Amino acid sequence: MMLLATDLDGTFLGGSMEDRLKLYQIIKENKDIQLVFVTGRGLESVIPLLNDPMIPTPNFIIADVGATICDGTTLTSIDSIQHEIERNWPSVYELQEDFSAIPSLIYQRVPQQRRCSYYYDTSTDLAKVQKIAEKRGCDVVTSVDKYLDILPKGVNKGSTLKKLVALLGIPTNRVLVAGDTLNDLSLFHTGYKGVAVGGSETALLEASANLLNVYQARHAGAGGILESMKKNKEFAAYVNDVIEEPILRQTSNDRQLVMVYHRLPYERMMVDGKLKQLPPQSPNGIIPSLLGLFEKGRPGVWIGEEVDLGEGNKDVRNKVDVDKFPNLAVSAISLSQKDIDKFYRVFSKEAFWPTIFSFVDKAKFNHLDWEHYLKINKLFAKRIAQEAEPEALVWIHEYNLWMVPSFLKTMRPDLKIGFFHHTAFPAADIFNTIPWRREIIGSLLMCDFISFHIPRYVENFIDVLRSHTPFKRLKTINVSKQFLTYSMALGVEEMTKIISVEGRTIRLGAQPVGVNYGLIEGLLAKEEIAKRIETYKLEVANKEMKRILSIERMDYVKGPLEKVLAFGEFLKEYPEFQGKVELINVCTPPSKGMRIYDKIRDQVNQAVGEINGKYARLDWTPIQYFFQALPFEEVLIQYSLADVAWITPLRDGLNLVSKEFIATQGLLSQSGVLVLSEFAGASVELPYCVPTNPYDRRSMIESLHQALTMQEDEAHLRIKRSLQQIKHYDIHYWGEDFVRELEESNNTNEV
Repeated sequence: MMLLATDLDGTFLGGSMEDRLKLYQIIKENKDIQLVFVTGRGLESVIPLLNDPMIPTPNFIIADVGATICDGTTLTSIDSIQHEIERNWPSVYELQEDFSAIPSLIYQRVPQQRRCSYYYDTSTDLAKVQKIAEKRGCDVVTSVDKYLDILPKGVNKGSTLKKLVALLGIPTNRVLVAGDTLNDLSLFHTGYKGVAVGGSETALLEASANLLNVYQARHAGAGGILESMKKNKEFAAYVNDVIEEPILRQTSNDRQLVMVYHRLPYERMMVDGKLKQLPPQSPNGIIPSLLGLFEKGRPGVWIGEEVDLGEGNKDVRNKVDVDKFPNLAVSAISLSQKDIDKFYRVFSKEAFWPTIFSFVDKAKFNHLDWEHYLKINKLFAKRIAQEAEPEALVWIHEYNLWMVPSFLKTMRPDLKIGFFHHTAFPAADIFNTIPWRREIIGSLLMCDFISFHIPRYVENFIDVLRSHTPFKRLKTINVSKQFLTYSMALGVEEMTKIISVEGRTIRLGAQPVGVNYGLIEGLLAKEEIAKRIETYKLEVANKEMKRILSIERMDYVKGPLEKVLAFGEFLKEYPEFQGKVELINVCTPPSKGMRIYDKIRDQVNQAVGEINGKYARLDWTPIQYFFQALPFEEVLIQYSLADVAWITPLRDGLNLVSKEFIATQGLLSQSGVLVLSEFAGASVELPYCVPTNPYDRRSMIESLHQALTMQEDEAHLRIKRSLQQIKHYDIHYWGEDFVRELEESNNTNEV
């Protein structure tokens, strides 16, 4: 048994990274060690530390220089001790008024309770301060010739700790106290074994020099605590039992890149009774782009999940393509179908997905599912720790792996971690509805580089941080070169680029995913596809019909019902378009087992039927509705035939459909018009689109009318200008830019 009561700044949080990790590991692995934070900070200032996955959660917190005591997990006060302190505390307003007569006392604007904290200097009349404090029944505590605290009479760190130790019934020889400044002296006066860590304030060292219970350590911070534990026979076993693993260092200039994605860079399926490895079927271009980072022989490993097919050899590395990617291995994490469904299709989609896109009313938070989510994230972290070379770059993708950094940083502090969000990132009041928000933010802050699609999401993340932890903005940048600012709902003018949190420097980025421009160009150049496009164009021309195209996944976030209803209103308000326009509405079914989309599917089906039933003629159906996934070649053909792309999600992290439409129209030198929701991330990249507000039916109708009646030369110019943006910031630019930013993130970060 052991109780470690330690000051924070300069003590428990001080010292080398190796020493801190070792001390924290000892505490986490030994359940018979009770940890007490004893600090001059206010409780509000301690709470951010509880979000840090690296730091062990204390059993108790003694804050405000001893004036506050609470449970470290629930933050509820230890009433039997707290009430006694409270009774001896006078009015804070009367104290402030008394001390306002001393000009060199400056009140500290920090969270504080049952104390008044000031800055002072050599000109301060301490005798006068002492006299006023005694009159009010208070004590004065100073440290480092700078900080001065007014406390209830007889209250200090040591007195409150003694009451806690007595309450818990812990033997005095099993208590170790640690500090580094003069206001920790009261801890040493308790008579418990104590350590003044290396680099302590001179005044503390002088005051404790003759105290037989105090050991003055050579090592700083956590290293001093470990040094003291080794010297004490009661505590030495805890330190000696730890197996020391040296921090690994990179020996090659070409760092290994570890790609961590929920999907593998290939698909495995049974073909003619044999298990075969096939290229991924998805056309979105992200996986080919990420693979492209390894084409020049860069060493790497791709870590993803797959369904356990029961064929054994689960931990054997595979290759994607030895000729194209000679140094890229694949390390698959085999999970049961049940685990994948629970992790991804149930919990991630029912808890996080609706919250990320601000549909809080649809979120379902299940604490048992959260434990399962943590289990899967830990599996990913363990596999990364196992596969990564010294000081490798680790690129983690997507919200379903939010907690990987928290596990990984403890296992492998030498790794440089980057995280990319492929979704939106919500405003603080939305994100903070997540019950595990503190754990998630604490995990993300273990990264060296955190990136999002657009600057608005970066600033949303910054707003979330404001309610979780103190931080400093080290650098902001103007974003108007690449993004719209005031003319779009998601626009911002400046973006935070670098922050400092608890001494760690973290880089932030806005890097919208681009389209696979080369793939689209190559497919459109194929003779077969070119002929099909030409044939379909002749058929469409004979109908003299304007084609409005909508392609989206069946998801309430995409606003499919709002779009269909708006189209019905459009036909009512502009009857001259009846028989002259048709909505090609393609809704890709959600993954099998996604029950949360059943309701929106039924509502869309009903709305389409009602509008077609109301307006259809024998030779005209207003809405052609397809509830199916189209091959990418077919999607490109639909892009080429459309006069208007009507892309109106209620929320969307980015929206690649809008960019693919522009690429197709531009490559074919056509003049289709893009109508794009202001709440799609891509809207701030595409100034030549026709913006619309999907929450305002009038806006939906009028923007559609504007697109249908736009002059061809204007429409052609808009596509031409948009294509320049799309071509420059393509999928390959995105992948290379992320790795460059990750490489440039702080090399000397300490945890």
